Amino acid sequence: MPTAVEPNRRRQVICPFSFRSSVLRPVLPENKKKAIQCSKRSQSDRSQQQTCFRILVGRIVRSVCLSMLLCRISAVSQSVARWGTSVRRGALLHPALSFNTSRCQNVSSTDGTVHPAAAQGAGPYRDSVLLPRTEFPMKLTGQNLIDREVQIQQECGFAELYSWQRERKAKKEYCLHDGPPYANGDPHVGHALNKILKDIQNRFEMLRGKQVHYVPGWDCHGLPIELKALGELGTSGLSPLQIRQKAREFAEGAIARQRAAFQRWGVMADWDKCYYTFDGTYEAAQLKVFQDMHSKGLIYQDYKPVFWSPSSRTALAEAELEYNPQHVSKAIYATFALATLPPKMAEAVGELGSISVLVWTTQPWTIPANQAVCFMPNAQYSVVKRRDSSQLLLVATERVSSLATLLSTELETVGTFTGTELEGGVCQHPTIPRKEVPLLPANFVTMGKGTGLVHTAPAHGMEDYSVASHFKLSVECIVDEEGRFTELAGPELQSLSVMGEGNDAVISMLKAVGSLVKEEECVHSYPYDWRSKEPVVIRPSKQWFIDIASLKDKAKEVLAKVRVIPESARGSLLAHLDRRPYWCISRQRSWGVPIPVFYHKETGEPLINKHTVSHVTQLFSEKGSDCWWELPLESLLPPEVLKKSKAGEVTDYERGDDVLDIWFDSGTSWAAVLEDSRADVYVEGKDQIGGWFQSSLLTSVAVQKRAPYKALMIHDFVISEKGEKMSKSLGNVVDPDTVIHGGEDPSVSPAYGVDVLRWWVAESNVFSEVQIGPNVLNSARDSINKLRNTLKFLLGNLQGFDPRTQAVDPKEMHYIDQYLLHLLRNYSMKMTDAYNDFGAGRAIRLLQAFITRDLSKFYFSIIKDRLYCDPEDSLGRRSCQTVLEEILDGVTRSIAPILPHLAEEVYLHAPGHNEGETMFRSGWIKSSPVWRRPGLEEAVEGACAIRDSFLSSIPGRNAAEYELTIEIEPGLLFELIESLQDEPTSSYSQLTELMMSSQTTLTSALPRDLPADALISNGSFLINLEGGVIREDSAYQVAAVPTSMARCPRCRRYTSSSPDCPCPRCQTILTRAQ
Repeated sequence: MPTAVEPNRRRQVICPFSFRSSVLRPVLPENKKKAIQCSKRSQSDRSQQQTCFRILVGRIVRSVCLSMLLCRISAVSQSVARWGTSVRRGALLHPALSFNTSRCQNVSSTDGTVHPAAAQGAGPYRDSVLLPRTEFPMKLTGQNLIDREVQIQQECGFAELYSWQRERKAKKEYCLHDGPPYANGDPHVGHALNKILKDIQNRFEMLRGKQVHYVPGWDCHGLPIELKALGELGTSGLSPLQIRQKAREFAEGAIARQRAAFQRWGVMADWDKCYYTFDGTYEAAQLKVFQDMHSKGLIYQDYKPVFWSPSSRTALAEAELEYNPQHVSKAIYATFALATLPPKMAEAVGELGSISVLVWTTQPWTIPANQAVCFMPNAQYSVVKRRDSSQLLLVATERVSSLATLLSTELETVGTFTGTELEGGVCQHPTIPRKEVPLLPANFVTMGKGTGLVHTAPAHGMEDYSVASHFKLSVECIVDEEGRFTELAGPELQSLSVMGEGNDAVISMLKAVGSLVKEEECVHSYPYDWRSKEPVVIRPSKQWFIDIASLKDKAKEVLAKVRVIPESARGSLLAHLDRRPYWCISRQRSWGVPIPVFYHKETGEPLINKHTVSHVTQLFSEKGSDCWWELPLESLLPPEVLKKSKAGEVTDYERGDDVLDIWFDSGTSWAAVLEDSRADVYVEGKDQIGGWFQSSLLTSVAVQKRAPYKALMIHDFVISEKGEKMSKSLGNVVDPDTVIHGGEDPSVSPAYGVDVLRWWVAESNVFSEVQIGPNVLNSARDSINKLRNTLKFLLGNLQGFDPRTQAVDPKEMHYIDQYLLHLLRNYSMKMTDAYNDFGAGRAIRLLQAFITRDLSKFYFSIIKDRLYCDPEDSLGRRSCQTVLEEILDGVTRSIAPILPHLAEEVYLHAPGHNEGETMFRSGWIKSSPVWRRPGLEEAVEGACAIRDSFLSSIPGRNAAEYELTIEIEPGLLFELIESLQDEPTSSYSQLTELMMSSQTTLTSALPRDLPADALISNGSFLINLEGGVIREDSAYQVAAVPTSMARCPRCRRYTSSSPDCPCPRCQTILTRAQ
C-alpha cells in the first residue's frame, strides 16, 4: 500500500484501458498542449522542450490510454466554476476552492498520523474549525458495557432476526446444520467456540442475501445424562420410566441454561423452534432410518466382541471411547509348549528337544480364553536357544536381537523357517491342562513389538475374532458385564476383576507352571469409557450392529465430493472409516430410543420387520418413546401387525430392553431436521471426525446414497493460555459467563462483553488448539477499542452530513477520495472471499491492515485539514465526507458477522438511515463497480512512491516544513503526476496534499540554483500497460528545501506570509463567516 513503498523501490501498475478495439485517432494537438506545458516549466532549457515533445508524439498509443484516464475526470474541471473566480481554470482534479487543497499535516516523516494544530488548544480560531462531534463512546466498560449489549439486542431485534430473514424472499438458501451439543452440563468455552463460529458464517450468508436455515438442537439421551440425573441413587429399585423421567428433567435443565447462554452470545436462531433428540417426532424420524437400513440388511443382530464398559455396564461404539496414552498395563512374555511340531520343523530340529512358542501380551487376563497362536505367513521365524538356560524358543527372526537384549542373554539360532512352514503346529495351553491350540496364519500380526507370534483370544479381541470366524474357532466369553471372570474361567479366577486381581492371578498361574518368561510394566494408549473415564474391555455380546463394511466404499466415494476444511483432516475421516468393520448400535440402558424389536420367549428369536417398526414409529411420533414402557404389549404389537408379520400370538413375545446408541440418535438428524436432507455445511470439533460426521455420513449413505453435507468445517479444542487442557483441579477453566459479565473481583476478572468473546473466536486459528485466558482476552478487548476509535473518528466527521442528499458523485471527487473508494472496493471483495472460506481470522487481519495502513497512516493523515478547515459545505469537504461515509458503512458491515453488537451500535449513530432500520436487515457491503479505478491507482501510487522517497530523506522531521521540487523525465509518469497538479508550482494542489509538504513544484529538470541545504532523493517507478505490452520505467528526483513561509495560526500549515496572519485560504473562510 502507499505508505509501505520503500524509497527507490520499483512499483508495477497495470493500465485498465484496452487498445484492442480502439480506433486510433489523431491526438497530436492534445499532446502538443502538454508539451507546451512541459516547456513552460523549464524555459531555460530548450533542448528539454524538444525532447519532451518528441517523446510524447512518439507514444501516441500510450497517450490514448492516458487521455482516456483523464477524460474520466473531465467533469471535475467543468464543475469548478461553482466555487467562484478564485478557482484555477483547467485543473484536472477538482478543488473546492482555489486554496482548499492545502492540507494541515503537522506530521513527522516517521509518523503517518496527523494531528491538525487547529484542533489543539482553545485558540482564537478554534470555533471556526469543524472538529469531530459524536456521542459514540470510544470504549464501554463494566456494567455500562453489559447493559448496552443487552439494550442493542432488544432495540435491534436480535430475537426476531432469524424469523425475519426466513420470511423474506431470497433466491438462494444456506443451510448450516447444527450438531447437537450434549445436554449434560453448563455452557463452556468449547460451546462458545463452536456456536460463535457457526453464527459468524450464518450472519455473513444472511447479509449476502441468502435465506439461512439453522435450527439449534440438543443431544438429549445417553449414559452421561442418566448418571448425572440419578447421582448417588443409581438405578437400583427404579423402573425404566422413573429413570427416564429423572434423566429428561436433568436434560431439560441443562438445555435451558445452554440456550440462554447461546442467546446471550448473539447467536441468530429461532430459539422457540429447536430440535431435541428426545422429542417424539425426532424419534419417529430416527426409526424410519432404522427401518430403511434394516430392510436393506444393513442392521443385524450377532454375537461378537464389542467394546464393553464395566463401569457403565453397556456396550460402546468406537466414537464413545477416549484413548488414554498414559495407561499402564502389566505386559508379559509367556510360552506355549509345542505339543505337535510343524512337519518342516520336525524334520529340521526335531531331535533338539522341547520347543516353546514365545508370545507377548499386555492383557494377561485373556490367556485363559486363548484359542490359537497366530503367525505372519510371509515372515521368517527362528528356533533359538537361550545361552543361560538352553531353552528352545520359536520367535520371529527379525525380533531375535531385541529379545536377546530384553532377556539379557544370547540367543543362538538353530533353525529358520518361513511363516507358512509353521502350519500344522499345535501348542499346549499353559493354564488349561489337556487343552491344545493350533498355530494359525493371520495378516494382522506385526513385527514392531513382541515376538512376532500373537496369543489369540477370539472372545476378547476384534482381530482375534476374525481369525475365529475364518477357522471356526470357539468364541467363549469368560468375562461378565461387571468385568469379572465367570465360572468358565475356572474356580481360581471366578468373580475376580479382570483389570485388577484377576489379571494378577493369571500371571501367578503362568509363573507356577513355568510359562512366565518375563513381566514388565508397559505404558501405552488404551481405550477408556468417555463417560466414566474408566478402562474398557473387549468381550462378546449379543448386540445389534450396522454392517459398515458394506457401506464403506460408497461412503468413501461420496466423501471425495465433500469439501473438507481444513483439507488435512480428510485423511483422518478416511482412517476412521477404514478401521470400523461394524458399528454396535445397541446399548443396555434405559435413557434412549428403544430398539423396536420383540423376542420370542422360548426361542429368543427377534421379531422385527417393516410392519412392526412402522407401527412403533407411529406410536413414538404421537406419544414419544416412553410409550414403549407405558403401553401394554398388545398396543405395541397389535393383531394386524402380527398377522402381516406372520407371527404367533402376542403372548409369545416380549419387548426388547436395549436402546439405540446416541451416535445413531444424532447421526440421523439430517432426516429429522433438514428440509432437503442435506446441508451446505456441518461445523464441529475434531472429535466428531469419528463421531457425528461419520455416523451422519453412514446413515445418509445407507438411505439416500449421498453425504448429508456438502462441506465439513472442522475446528480444534480450547486450551488454557499455558497450553494445558482445562481442568477444575488445575484452576484454569474459563467460564464464558464470567468472560462476559465479569467475576467477583473486576480487577481480576473484568466484564469483557459478548463481542470480545466473539472476537476471540474469530481471531483464533481454530484449526489448531485455541488458547484462552486473560492475556488473550485483554488483547481482544484492546483490538476492539482501537476499532472503536477509528469508528468514532469516522462518525465524528460525519456530523451534519446526510449521504442521501449531500453525497458527491465519484466523478467529481478528489483523486485521493476516488482512490480510497478503489481501495474500499478491493477490501470488500477480499473480506467477502475470506468469509466464504470460513476465514474469520483472515477477515480480522484484512480489517486491521485496511484501518492501519490505508486509513490511519495514509488517508486520515491527508484529509484532516480538509475536514477541519475547509468550509462546511465545500465540495472538497463533502467529497471527503462521502468517502468517509462509504468507509464507515463498508467497515461496519464487514465486521458485523463477528461483532454484531458493535455493528448495530455504529449503525444507530451513522447518518442516512431511517428510524427503525438495523444493520442486519440492510445487507452486505455495497461497493460499486464505478469505484474500480486502476488508472487512478497509477497516479496516486506513483505520487506515493515519490513521497516515500522524500520522507526517507527527512527522518524525524515535519514534512509540512519543506518545499519540494520534483523532477520526472518526460513520459507516462510525468503525465500521471501532472494530472495531480496543473500548475508548475502550488501550495494547494492534490500533489502537495499527497506530498504532505508546504509547496510542490513539478518539473522535468531540477533547477541549477538549488540551495546548499537542499536534500535530494531519487528513485524510479515502473509502469506496466496492457499486461506488459507497454512498459516504462521512469526515474525521478526530489529536492526538499526548508520553507520560507510562516505557519498559519488557524490551519497551522506553512502557507502564510506572516505568523500572525491566517493564510489566504483561511482568510477567505473567516471573511465569509462574518
